[in-house]
Amino acid sequence: MQNNRSTFSILFYLNTSKAKKSGKCPIVGRITVDGKSKAFATGLDILPEYWDVKAGLAIGKSEEIKSINSQIEKYRTDITGYYKILVNDNGYVTAETLKNALLGSLEQNTLMQEFALLVEEKRQAVGILIALHTYKNHCNAYRHLKEFMQEKYGVTDVPFARIDFSFVEAYIYYLKINLRLLPRTVKQTVAPFRKVVKRAFNKGMIQQDPFFDYRPERPAVKRRWLLMDELERLMNVQMERDTANFIKDMFLFSTFTGLAYTDLKNLRHEDIRTVKDGNLCIILDRQKTGTASYIPLLDIPKQIMEKYRNTEFAGTDGKVFKIRTIENANIQLKKIAKAAGIDKRLTHHMSRHCFATQICLSQGVPIETLSRMMGHRDITTTQIYAKITRAKIKEDMTNLAERIEGKYTLV
Repeated sequence: MQNNRSTFSILFYLNTSKAKKSGKCPIVGRITVDGKSKAFATGLDILPEYWDVKAGLAIGKSEEIKSINSQIEKYRTDITGYYKILVNDNGYVTAETLKNALLGSLEQNTLMQEFALLVEEKRQAVGILIALHTYKNHCNAYRHLKEFMQEKYGVTDVPFARIDFSFVEAYIYYLKINLRLLPRTVKQTVAPFRKVVKRAFNKGMIQQDPFFDYRPERPAVKRRWLLMDELERLMNVQMERDTANFIKDMFLFSTFTGLAYTDLKNLRHEDIRTVKDGNLCIILDRQKTGTASYIPLLDIPKQIMEKYRNTEFAGTDGKVFKIRTIENANIQLKKIAKAAGIDKRLTHHMSRHCFATQICLSQGVPIETLSRMMGHRDITTTQIYAKITRAKIKEDMTNLAERIEGKYTLV
């Protein structure tokens, strides 16, 4: 173990023997542990008259001086952080291992550098391959990881060589305990970090995947849907405003097609095609997952398309409908649910659950077919709805038992 009386210090000084033609001298850093030192180049230089030897900092208020001092402080913070990590991981540290850790983080892509590249890729893909909220999730994940390293190790970045399973465990503990995130949010936050590490592994930046033994906690997912009589009441209710009726019809369109709100908003006439048997189908790639959806059109969505074909709610630039924000739709759906006598918090996403449970699985549509229509990447996602359907059968049978109680007598 590292001796408790070991000394550790960081010093910055000018190398006046290598002054440049401009008169500026290189700023050199020196790490000392237990009396043994290692120097490293900082890449910074300054005129001697602007250097405070005792403080190891530049003197002045210019932007250049501020930048130099900021970079020196970052060196101090990073080296101190690496010192804590090495002592934590190995029980000992030397000036040479500290210097190697620092140079390793400067000379190769680091965790946060790779993460920043991923975030930028997601930013460019917004509206093309992913929705805006997916990009925001990556930004939040980036921020949480950076804050974790600052709080735990005193650094804002580390080389990939420093990431192991204990690092992963510490981060997950931080998300659960310090930030008190729910299991589902923890999973969403860790996923981009895991993706960055996987990319680094594929590039040969790390020799072993630290997530190899990681098993994310599976959050309990509660899906909500409308019962058939509630769905019928919704279909029959008429609102005073045309806008509200349009939002209700968009809910019904998704109920009979399974389209998510983003895919409904971006639905184009070219996505609706006539197949060999003469029927109309929606064929598109889901924006959330990028997977293909193949959805034969039932009568209800056909009627809705015809209803709004030449109205103010018809889309422009090739789109089928003129859709508002989902926030506006969900506000209106609350009022529509109340008018229809539905005692549930109605959101547009419930229409997708209704499609899976009421329209498909409850009517005998195979789960493999439903998975293709919903554009799921993994059939295990679709299987959640199968479990829901079993729960629905129990619920329906309980309601049936209450309705027929006392009506029949065994002779």
